[in-house]
Amino acid sequence: MSDRGDNGGKEGADAPSLEERATHSGSKIGDRRVRIIRPAAGEFRRRGGHYVATPRVDAAQSRLGRVAEGARRILFGARLTSEEEAGERLSKKTGLAILASDNISSSAYATEEAMRVLAIAGSAALALTMPIAIAVCVVLAVVILSESRVIRAYPNGGGSYIVAKDNHGVIPGLIAASALLIDYVLTVAVSSAAGVAAISSFVPAVHDHRVLWSLALIALLTVGNLRGIREAGVIFAAPTYVYVLSLLGLIGYGLFRIVSGDVPVAVIPRDAFEPTGLEMLTPLIVLRAFASGSVGLTGSEAIANGVPNFKPPESRNAVITLVSMGTIFGTLFLGLTYLATHIGIVPDQSELETVNSMLTRSLVGDGTPFYYLVQLSTAIILLLAANTGFSGFPRLASVLADDRFMPRQFAFRGERLAFSFGIIALALMSAAVLAAFHGSVTELVPLYTIGVFAAFTLSQSGLVRRWWRLRNPGWRLSVFINSFGTLVTGTVLVVVVYTKFFYGAWMVLLVMPILVGLLFAINRHYRTVHDALLLERPDEPIPVLKPPVVLIPVARLDRATLQAVAFARSISPTVRAVHIASTAESAEEFARRWRRWTTEVPLDVIESPYRSLLQPLLRYIERIDERDDRPITVVLAEFVPRNWWEWILHSQTALRLKLSLLFRPNTIVIDIPYHTEDTGHGVTPRGPEDSPQ
Repeated sequence: MSDRGDNGGKEGADAPSLEERATHSGSKIGDRRVRIIRPAAGEFRRRGGHYVATPRVDAAQSRLGRVAEGARRILFGARLTSEEEAGERLSKKTGLAILASDNISSSAYATEEAMRVLAIAGSAALALTMPIAIAVCVVLAVVILSESRVIRAYPNGGGSYIVAKDNHGVIPGLIAASALLIDYVLTVAVSSAAGVAAISSFVPAVHDHRVLWSLALIALLTVGNLRGIREAGVIFAAPTYVYVLSLLGLIGYGLFRIVSGDVPVAVIPRDAFEPTGLEMLTPLIVLRAFASGSVGLTGSEAIANGVPNFKPPESRNAVITLVSMGTIFGTLFLGLTYLATHIGIVPDQSELETVNSMLTRSLVGDGTPFYYLVQLSTAIILLLAANTGFSGFPRLASVLADDRFMPRQFAFRGERLAFSFGIIALALMSAAVLAAFHGSVTELVPLYTIGVFAAFTLSQSGLVRRWWRLRNPGWRLSVFINSFGTLVTGTVLVVVVYTKFFYGAWMVLLVMPILVGLLFAINRHYRTVHDALLLERPDEPIPVLKPPVVLIPVARLDRATLQAVAFARSISPTVRAVHIASTAESAEEFARRWRRWTTEVPLDVIESPYRSLLQPLLRYIERIDERDDRPITVVLAEFVPRNWWEWILHSQTALRLKLSLLFRPNTIVIDIPYHTEDTGHGVTPRGPEDSPQ
């Protein structure tokens, strides 16, 4: 004797299963042996009470599929199991390269952006660049101290969004999330544009095609991140440390020359600002310069958002990485700013050459190996700084998706355990923004920093409320730190908005509430669907339904139609066929042939004088539905060609009808595909008039 499956229920005893249990009598009376047979053991293996799919299940079957699989493996790497996620975590070294590259790379252009604003007031105003750099570093120190509190309070990541939502409410949380999402998109756009600008400083021909080069680099970063966060960290770690070491070497050499009295002559830009200035130096210009220099603070929130990406202990490793990031950025930023102002570097008005390029040429000469090392490493880290966006955006989007504020696809992990949907969405949006602003760093920077400072302010004020509410040991110190952080970041936010509003900041302020409304609408949809699908109690019985009314649209009598009719009769005794004819003659002819073939299934023939097919059929289904309270089931016979290119030779009427019925309530659509190798499951046509498909 033999039993299939292990369902245990009498009604499901005949249901097919992945294993069979054969019972045999033993050698003694009453002895029984049960042998478990698993025909699909190579594809599915048992683990406790469930099955686990083996790699053979995902293996391509066709030759074309195997070629595509090989190309995918070369491009993105081998598939990773869910258990391998722990191996994808970041160490402090790779975490610094992945999550801190945006902030560290800002040292390559933060000085220049502040100098560009001051240069409007003349060369003498450039002396204020150093005080502004010091002010920016003070703000950065406050931000790092405050963000370390965020990491300890919320070790599961989410950063400003989670802090604001938990302590201020849903809407402030969505504001923080929207601000960060926008900032991550701008991070990728600005970093890519800045990297190409660094390359064009010593390869001028690149400047005329900077948009195309930037788009190509975004595509390259997308592929790198789709391979997984750990592998991306390994790929991008070396350039980050080469940049840091080369810039430290440049700063050390520059300071040595200044201390020894060998101050180099500043390189003159090809398109310098007017030395006497175009405007008078006013407090507004100083504030604008500070706002532009504050671009160096971007990226400092990425570590707090990505704490779960670190190896255990996650919080400790994240805080160490955060402090290391701030120390490195502050050293490079202050060192480059001091050298640039002391030597007398003036920014290039047309962005043909960067300040760092001119500074390096002034110190080590044009065309020297060290000059190319600095420029290449600068270009590479600016390109890789976009990687902060590629790690932060997908992670934040997945948190929002888990909270049902973004589409569920953003929470899905791809074959390499990366949030593939978020990575691709970020690449597309950043590419669109970069192309819209012609790949210009100067045009993109005014949009930058607003999002990050809005998120900073909301998270810091949220922590103040948290410490005040919990009052755990040391809460007074925490309240003071985060209150001061709120004051500082809030002040910077006001300055940035005020000084950059008419230079592009208004676009961010316009998009942010729209995005908040979109996120809230998505959540409302998910809540409505959840309420509609929720079972009232976990032991709710399975309802017993009446057999449905089955309708079979038929175009001709052939094997596909026979197979559909046979299936329809197997699920319900109430079956009716319907045929749409274009003329009275064809209607009478089809009815005659149908009666000759069978009288067991009634047929309705509808003449459509205007030769429309879908509308008469849909209206017929509506009228049948009105006359019967049972659900309507539409069984569609669909011929499936052997080769993909043969699809264009067929009308795809079944596909169009399925799309038309998709949103109709009380209607079940069953597709019966017929392949040329099918035999009709024992059903054969009865008349010689049957025409081929």
